[in-house]
Amino acid sequence: MCTAAEWESCRATGSRRPDNFDTDGFVHLSTRDQVHLPANRLFAGHTDLVLLHLDSSQLGAEIRWEPGVPTDPDSMLFPHLYGPLPAAAVTAVTRYRPGVDGWFGTPPPP
Repeated sequence: MCTAAEWESCRATGSRRPDNFDTDGFVHLSTRDQVHLPANRLFAGHTDLVLLHLDSSQLGAEIRWEPGVPTDPDSMLFPHLYGPLPAAAVTAVTRYRPGVDGWFGTPPPP
């Protein structure tokens, strides 16, 4: 998940390195059932988000399943990509808008 402008930058450069990549050392990813958690935590008020649907065989770096933040449901693990996200791994891009209440929920399928 990122803003539409960040996706366009990724397409232009061939990969995505979020601002926190150098600090965290990985790209935060989510499953379909989890994506609303970071969306609400990190992107509240945004109406310009897109979901990047990925082919994991094209990522080119290790994925580790690790805990999120303490407020996430118990024992929930998130996929973290330990390398930049290659644009070539993106198989579909869908808009992700909050509901009328301003909260993000489970996204529609690609």
